[in-house]
Amino acid sequence: MPRNFKSTAHFVKPDPKLGSLLASKIINQVMQGGKKSTAQSILYNALDVALKKLPDVEGESSEEKQVTILTQAVENAKPGVEVRSKRVGGANYQVPREVKKARQQSLAIRWLVDNSRKKKGKPMHLRLAEELVDAHNGTGASVTWKENIHKMAEANKAYAHFAR
Repeated sequence: MPRNFKSTAHFVKPDPKLGSLLASKIINQVMQGGKKSTAQSILYNALDVALKKLPDVEGESSEEKQVTILTQAVENAKPGVEVRSKRVGGANYQVPREVKKARQQSLAIRWLVDNSRKKKGKPMHLRLAEELVDAHNGTGASVTWKENIHKMAEANKAYAHFAR
């Protein structure tokens, strides 16, 4: 990486409706083919549906409640550890490693969007709403994915000394 390289990660702006960086990141993950307005409508419609399914969420306004739903869903899907392949003496080991905060968030967002894309037969905003509600409640495909990764890390903790 060149010396004068500067990351553009901090240039993500909060989304216009909710004023949330997290919502903006999810919109960017949902977006396909540069169609940001379509991605925004998908997320906002999904949050409206999720708010109807979760009426007891804390917050004063509906926007605050929607941000709370997003935040809690991402928090429940964040992995604490992951496994990485490491080659040692001709054998590959799955070495458990801690995950940095930024990667935890990006993995959780990616899993939420990918798992809603895998479901078929419904519009995207309904699939995303279901995944957000499930993740908010601590169930669903994204949280299951996180738990499976934690189980793999636990099973391979004997190889933790290979982490550098």
